[in-house]
Amino acid sequence: MKVLVTGATGFVGSRVVGRLREAGFDIRIASRAQQPLEGADDAVALPGADAPEEAFQALIRDVTHVVHCAALNNDSGAGGADFRAVNATLTGRLAQAAATRTAGRFIYLSSIRAVVGPGFSGTIDEATPPAPQCAYGRSKREGEIEMLKAFATAGRDGATALRLPPVYGDGMKGNLRGLMRLAATGLPLPAAALAAVRSLISQDAVAGAVTHLLTRPTSPRPIYILGDASPVAMSDIIAAFRRGYGRPTRLLPIPAWPFRLSATLLGRQASWQALVATQVCDVSLLASEGWMPETDTLGRLEELTRRAGQAR
Repeated sequence: MKVLVTGATGFVGSRVVGRLREAGFDIRIASRAQQPLEGADDAVALPGADAPEEAFQALIRDVTHVVHCAALNNDSGAGGADFRAVNATLTGRLAQAAATRTAGRFIYLSSIRAVVGPGFSGTIDEATPPAPQCAYGRSKREGEIEMLKAFATAGRDGATALRLPPVYGDGMKGNLRGLMRLAATGLPLPAAALAAVRSLISQDAVAGAVTHLLTRPTSPRPIYILGDASPVAMSDIIAAFRRGYGRPTRLLPIPAWPFRLSATLLGRQASWQALVATQVCDVSLLASEGWMPETDTLGRLEELTRRAGQAR
C-alpha cells in the first residue's frame, strides 16, 4: 500500500515518513519545500489551494492512504487569509479528492488550538467544545470541518483529525524553542511563575499514532486528542533543558505576583494568562485503542537539549 504524506520534509512530516517506511509502507511525499527527502523516489510538489482539480487527482493516483501534515503554523507570522488557504481550503480539496478516489484513511494533523486558546485552563478531550481564539486555531478547525464534510458527502468513514499539543523534537520552533533558549542563558528564573502544567507530545509519538491508525483493522474515530502520557510543569521543562545543557537549575522561590502586576501594567494580561494556564490533554481514547504514548517527557527533553548542546 502507498501512503501520500504531505509536508513530508517538515518537522513532524519527516518523522512520519521514517516511521511509515519502517512499517513497510510505500511512500509518496508531497511538499512545498524544494529540498529532496533522503530516499524519496516518489516525490511531487504539493498543489496550492487554488490548483485545478486535476492536480489533486494526479497527487493521489495509486495512493491508498493520505497523511496530511502540511500546514502554516502559528509561529509563521502568516495572516488570517493565508492560514485559511493552507490549513482549511487546501485540506478540504485534498480530502475531497481522497474521499472519492482512495480506499483508505485520511489523517489530518490538527491542533488543540482548534478548540481552545492559549489562555484556557483545564482538561482537553474529544468532547471539548471547539472555541478557537486565533486565526491559526480557526483555520485548523475549518480544516477539520472540511475534511469530515468531504468524507461524509462521499458516504465514507476513515477520516480523522489528530489534535496535537505543542510538539517537541529536533528542529522544533515556537514557544518550546524559546524556553530552550531561555534555559541556555542560565539566568535565575522565578519558579512560582512557571508552575503551570502542560501536555506536550514528541515527534516520535505523533509518528507512532499515525502508524497505529493506518495499521489497526478498525476505522478511526473522527477526532483524537494526543499528548504524552503525563503533563509536565513549566518549571520542570526548564529544569530538564538545563540538565541537558549541564547547567544548574536556578529556579528561585520568588512569588508570582510581581510578574502578574507587571504584565497588567504593561497591558500584557493575555500573555501572562497564557504563561500560567494549565492545559492537560486526555489521551485515554486513543490509548484505549492500543496506542502507546510517550512516558518519559522530561527525559526526552533533557536528551534533546544535550544533542543540541553537542551540535554547537
